[in-house]
Amino acid sequence: MPDLTALPPAPTLLVTVLAFLLGSLVSGVLYSRARGADIRDRDLPGGSGTWRQFGRGAGILVSAGDILKGIVAALLARALVPQGGEALAALVTGAVVAGHCYPVFFGFRGGGGIAPLLGALLVFTPGVLLALLVSKRIALDKSDRKAMLGLVLYLVLSSLISGLTGSNVDNAAHVGGLVTGLFVAAPLVLYGLKARQV
Repeated sequence: MPDLTALPPAPTLLVTVLAFLLGSLVSGVLYSRARGADIRDRDLPGGSGTWRQFGRGAGILVSAGDILKGIVAALLARALVPQGGEALAALVTGAVVAGHCYPVFFGFRGGGGIAPLLGALLVFTPGVLLALLVSKRIALDKSDRKAMLGLVLYLVLSSLISGLTGSNVDNAAHVGGLVTGLFVAAPLVLYGLKARQV
């Protein structure tokens, strides 16, 4: 577990609040409002919802915007608190994702948080991001890609990878998390595959 007490309080609080506020700028809501609508009345405000409602170009633009805010939050954190390490990475990533899911500017109704998570991981842990993208491709292409299943698999794999590669992390806890997660994820994968065959 990253040690948050080692971080300088004022800059850490500033970076965390800024990350949350950046996350609160939900690209899908901004785009749809610029087009005279609120996407949340019809769909989710992420890239895929925007794609369904406004087309491929809009979906790509919104996805890029949401990934970019994760990147900006992570780079800002590294610039303002360079000694932050794992603790700051976890805090800022959580804040930008929470801001996207519960945006203060849009009545706390946002998206799923995957795109800003990808952006933050790209800066803080590109190896973990690569493993997650590979695992998503392998594990989720044959299912319905339910958000719950994706979340469970992401958490399991990121926990395992960071646990096995981190220097001061209890690896046994991460292996235990992997085993527990597999007991949760395996039935979901099998259910998703069975549901598609019907």
